[in-house]
Amino acid sequence: MEDPLVRQEAIAAALKNKDFRTAATLIQAWQKQDPKDPRLMLTIGQYQEATERWEAAEKTYVRLLRVAASQKLMTQARQGIQRVQQQLADARAEALETARAQPGNLDPGLLCLEPVQGEQRKAAAQGLAKIMQLDPYTAGLQLPSKGWRLYRVGPTGEMHFYSQALTEVNTPAFAAKHADVKALQVFRVQYLRGVQPQVEVVCQNAEGQLGAIAFDWSEVSQIVTGQLPVFESVLDTNVRNQLTRKEKTQDYAEVVDLHFHQRRCLLRLCDRTYNFSQGNPLPNAATIPDKSLSTRPQWNALVTYIREQTQVPVQGGFAHFGEGALEYLDLLPSLPPHIDLARGEPCHWDAAFHLYSGLHFLRRADTVPA
Repeated sequence: MEDPLVRQEAIAAALKNKDFRTAATLIQAWQKQDPKDPRLMLTIGQYQEATERWEAAEKTYVRLLRVAASQKLMTQARQGIQRVQQQLADARAEALETARAQPGNLDPGLLCLEPVQGEQRKAAAQGLAKIMQLDPYTAGLQLPSKGWRLYRVGPTGEMHFYSQALTEVNTPAFAAKHADVKALQVFRVQYLRGVQPQVEVVCQNAEGQLGAIAFDWSEVSQIVTGQLPVFESVLDTNVRNQLTRKEKTQDYAEVVDLHFHQRRCLLRLCDRTYNFSQGNPLPNAATIPDKSLSTRPQWNALVTYIREQTQVPVQGGFAHFGEGALEYLDLLPSLPPHIDLARGEPCHWDAAFHLYSGLHFLRRADTVPA
């Protein structure tokens, strides 16, 4: 049997000369003769490193560190890990700079994590930890299990880089350009004037101009729903039993967005602003109870009717997204919410819903025929 040290030196010389075919042949012969030799594992790591298979080399060095009996091999394994991790960090930094340098990639963008459940969570958390340089426990806490999570904002190129990197390590994520959400046309529905054979709605555009739009139910590609908190100023007592005025959630406004990908626009309905006195052309409008007491039965009947006529995916889950998105909205350019709720003070919840609906629009745009 050939001396392992001699073979190891021969492989090192081949790698130095970039003679990777000879190095691979020698490694294969060594594997047949003594596959459990720890020095073989070190040499395989060096071969992977020389051929720029950084991640494979890192895994090999980590395995060697677990089984190495001698201090020398352990030191060599640690040095290999350090070299590979530095190469990966340099490559990541270079890729980020390249991504930022592309035209338009410095424009504001955002990165979202998609929910992961069950057995996939462990791999997804490990991927998030690796790409974002986190410890696995922290990554697991940041990974959503229900609904999207707005995870980071920054230059669009950087956000797309992280999205691709996370997807490659089984951590579902996506990136979007803020301007693409802002560019979507939104029409605020005042009321429906007819529902058959075509739907006709009276609505306002972004400039507040009133007009009518007719469409077929089949044109609706998806529906996004959400509930927005409605705050009121109420009297409360503090720890000293003194009366103070606070903003508290007293109710929720329901918003329903109808997406039209072929027209590249969306219609937005809100239970607080829909004018039932002007239009309720549902076939069963006469049978809806308690119309004089509340508009809630009419609204529920309207939403149910829309869902029955469209039979398209309905995207809920805004509550989970909205709570996490509020802290990021100040870091992005202003986003008009296109929601007419009477609010005493500015509220990020409305813009958060518009962002959520817009992201769903952009995500589905690639799957809907133009």
